[in-house]
Amino acid sequence: MLGSVVLSLAGCASVMDKAGQVLDGSAFAEKKVAVYRSESMEIREMRSRGGERSVIISLRKYPAIKIRGSAPDSGGGFLLKSLDYLGGNPHGWNEYRLDLFGSGNLSLGETAVLSIHDEVEAMEISSARIRRYDTRITGTDALASLRNRRERILAIAEWLNDGDNPLASGAAIANQKKFVQYWKPLLFPEAVRKKLRPADWQQEGDRWVRAEDIRWNVSYTERVFPEVLRNIRDSGTMLRDWEEALDWLYVEYEWERIKEQLAKETQLRKL
Repeated sequence: MLGSVVLSLAGCASVMDKAGQVLDGSAFAEKKVAVYRSESMEIREMRSRGGERSVIISLRKYPAIKIRGSAPDSGGGFLLKSLDYLGGNPHGWNEYRLDLFGSGNLSLGETAVLSIHDEVEAMEISSARIRRYDTRITGTDALASLRNRRERILAIAEWLNDGDNPLASGAAIANQKKFVQYWKPLLFPEAVRKKLRPADWQQEGDRWVRAEDIRWNVSYTERVFPEVLRNIRDSGTMLRDWEEALDWLYVEYEWERIKEQLAKETQLRKL
């Protein structure tokens, strides 16, 4: 039930995006000059009050993120600057800006043509905000919290994509809904309905520990998870990250596919 709520909130990212823009003032600091769109992507050409131009790239499959780049120069070259994330959960939202390093080509006219020819490198979260119920967390507290969460999410995503992971299906997961359906019963069999649990997840003599009001099968953790993730799962922290930042985890899980999409030449029509 909780997963479906989070997915519903992720589908309303535009509402939270507006909320985040109002919070940081960006809704009033720049205006949209032009919009270009394809089936999978949208590019907005923006201009600030001071006249500085930039572009914002949105990917239809990943509504929680927006990639910002410089305006293209006379030869069409431009630089990637940052990835802005805004994702919701039943108790609030997480928002951050992740610095990016990369370059590509972008032409803007009656149509737009985009390709990112260099490796896109994700650097570090440079700003962050958190909303939990009625509490708003900003500044260094938010920055430290989301940087720590990112380290955990990166470790989980790397393992989920590992070809040696015995749980990996080897098949492409089409969307976030399929991601949840496949991975949640394997990561958290204790937190799903009995009929969804793996057949052999519980064995005679298994050891258990209680955390976050759930009894975790420590023996299952040791049989399945790499050592770096065991304490995260048995403490309930992994489940909390899943519940509060599911779309973030999905973005990190899909990061290589996102970069592949950006690397392909994409043509967009002007609206």
